[in-house]
Amino acid sequence: MRFLPVFLDLKAGPVVLIGAGELLRAKLRVLAAAGARIRVHAIDGNRDLSLGSGDAARTEIATGDPLTADLSGVIAIVCAGAGDVGVAMSVRAKALGLPVNVMDDLEHSSFIFPAIVDRGDVVVAVGTGGTSPVVARRVREKIEALLPARIGELAEFIGGFRKSINERIAEFPLRRRFWERVIDGPIGASVLAGRKGEADAAIKAISDPSAFARADKPEGSVALVGAGPGDPDLLTIKALRALQDADIVFHDELVSGEILDRIRRDTTRVPVGRRVGKPGIGQDAINKRMIEAAQSGQRVVRLKGGDPFVFGRGGEEVEALRAAGIAYSIIPGITAGLGGAADFEVPLTYRHEATRITFLTAHKARDAENVDWSMLTDTKMTVVVYMGMTAAPAIREGLFAAGRSPETPVGVFARVTRPDAQGAIGTLRDLPELVRRTHGGPAILIIGDVVRHAGSLRRQTPQHIISDLLDAAE
Repeated sequence: MRFLPVFLDLKAGPVVLIGAGELLRAKLRVLAAAGARIRVHAIDGNRDLSLGSGDAARTEIATGDPLTADLSGVIAIVCAGAGDVGVAMSVRAKALGLPVNVMDDLEHSSFIFPAIVDRGDVVVAVGTGGTSPVVARRVREKIEALLPARIGELAEFIGGFRKSINERIAEFPLRRRFWERVIDGPIGASVLAGRKGEADAAIKAISDPSAFARADKPEGSVALVGAGPGDPDLLTIKALRALQDADIVFHDELVSGEILDRIRRDTTRVPVGRRVGKPGIGQDAINKRMIEAAQSGQRVVRLKGGDPFVFGRGGEEVEALRAAGIAYSIIPGITAGLGGAADFEVPLTYRHEATRITFLTAHKARDAENVDWSMLTDTKMTVVVYMGMTAAPAIREGLFAAGRSPETPVGVFARVTRPDAQGAIGTLRDLPELVRRTHGGPAILIIGDVVRHAGSLRRQTPQHIISDLLDAAE
């Protein structure tokens, strides 16, 4: 390790920035974003730095030769696009014992700029010894994906209580255990979920911090996680973190194996979902098992296809968790209607043509019979039907009876975003036949004029494409 990672106190004094052109402006933006006081020597004479009012207030445009300028109180020197001036400035800085960076010149630099992950009070610096900034940026991107967006807020939250708690816990190991329990438990989860007031009340309610730290039984929690429509790359970063942290995962039948592979290997996996026509354990039993697991101190994930609050019974599970006093969080997912629309390039809204969307579900024919189809006949409304394959004939008849045209465009899109996704496009008259063409679900039905704009039937077989073209020509 040639370069030791250190953090400069930017309140200790100004940073001198010397250079020209976009290279100077790029370094200026980095320093300004960090809150530094900056003294700029623009050696090309261009003083238009395009700074916001806050950054401009901390930036001084220097005149004169930087090689003879007063460097009293300066904490570091940065040269970007400075040419020979940068080399000469490096010699002067080293003679004065000042840290200096000459961009892309390790020989004349005593420090380097890392790739930075900035989360407020949490800052991660990634360096490659100056040999490959691109590699450093790629590592930074990986870390960006892993760190919660509010990790800096969690650090700030802990900082606000650290002194008072440490005064109440004399032993250092016990202090560490206290903060580990805060960070890893429901209090930390509340901060990361944006519920800082709830976390504040919870930590203030700890009457005996030492007893809290000594408690053997960890506090459990439940995360309701949307797995998205099937493609594991569509998992949110927050969902991925929850899967990696979980002690036990209760997952639906429709969650793809590729997504289940993202769960930590030593995590217990419990299938609790069911497919149409097949028995399941029932929602009450699922609620009971989640609550029992959380009460035993486990970090529980309830993993659902799509989004927990779109035909996923997430609302019922939240009510059960509230009633049991279990800490919980909700991590949304991409619902199948949106995933299918993107996969087959069907715009659910279209200016002047489709201005409203309705999402509904119809497991069986009797579900379709209970829908008030008269509310869904507006030609400017796109109707997205979940779990409607079995009820397709009843859906068609319901819309016919309500007055929707048999020529209304319809798309049936099965196993959306997965490698075996398949779509069939036609009219409302042909809906049951379109369902048969997709060879099994799960599938969504999209009904409305927007289906005419579908741009991707790449996963249909040649026979299906020819059939669709012949239907359109008739």
